[in-house]
Amino acid sequence: MQLLRKVLNKLNGYAYRQEYLCLADGPPPHSLHAYIVINNTVVSDITHQHLFTGYCPLIFAFSANQQPQLSGMEELEICFSPKILQAGSSLTTGQALAWLKLRRIRTDQLENDTALFYEGTAGHHRFIPAFNQFINSVNNSLYQQKTGNVYLDNRLYPQVQIAYALPRRISLISLSLQDKFNLFPTDLHGQINAEQYIVSLRHGGMACSQVQQAGKILVSAVHPSLYKEVYKLGKNHMQPVKPKESLPFGNDLSKIMKLPLPPNTTGYRELELRSSFDHGTHRVLLFNIVNQCNEPGGQSLTHLHNSYATWLLKHGFPGNYLLR
Repeated sequence: MQLLRKVLNKLNGYAYRQEYLCLADGPPPHSLHAYIVINNTVVSDITHQHLFTGYCPLIFAFSANQQPQLSGMEELEICFSPKILQAGSSLTTGQALAWLKLRRIRTDQLENDTALFYEGTAGHHRFIPAFNQFINSVNNSLYQQKTGNVYLDNRLYPQVQIAYALPRRISLISLSLQDKFNLFPTDLHGQINAEQYIVSLRHGGMACSQVQQAGKILVSAVHPSLYKEVYKLGKNHMQPVKPKESLPFGNDLSKIMKLPLPPNTTGYRELELRSSFDHGTHRVLLFNIVNQCNEPGGQSLTHLHNSYATWLLKHGFPGNYLLR
């Protein structure tokens, strides 16, 4: 069986050994654009107007103020293209590298907006050849169903590869409970409008319970140079709160909540919990933004999936990746 696994890994078609590649400080690689499509007609560019808030199942969130046409749409088709496409233009063969289909699962009324949540129902892409995708599906079925691991079946996994083909910011969450603290990363989060912010966590995790108990958190974007430290902090999703000196905080505190900031912070938001709901393995938490501070200039840590990075490399865009 070990020999079979080595053969499958050898034939996976990926150019890099790591599944998720962090992006170094500097210009990002050639980015994909995401478009809502109806009957092969481009409706709108949502590249920077959606939030990726779940991977099991896939969950995207939208602001109805930013995308008013979505209010009447229970189902969506999104195409991902390396080309800039104009609203109203016809999508021709070869322009799209990936497609997602989604259905509406929830609508949350906010004070001045409406949050629309959609679940992925299907996805396919052309980042790597069909043969390699088949090999990876076999590998996934045989070897990825591990205890404690969130298993992404062969229907869901391509959807997640597509979602991570756009660079996703990895930020750090700080919280305090009874004079103890936790610090852990998230990449399922984002600001849905000027007043609200969404964070998604595994509802069975200790970090999720701590966030709900605390009710107030700090979400900090950090410089790419911290990529190794950020990945190591992933274990804190299942760790109890600790004394402050046990965690790699810097010396600065947030302005209002006085929560400790990580070092090399490029910006932060102080958030207060307002509501939540469960879907799949996720608890989607909606916060009010109490305060935000954005440092001018500095790039924040992001990562993307190996499959699209492989397509980039084969098309002359090697990227400047930070390999752990």
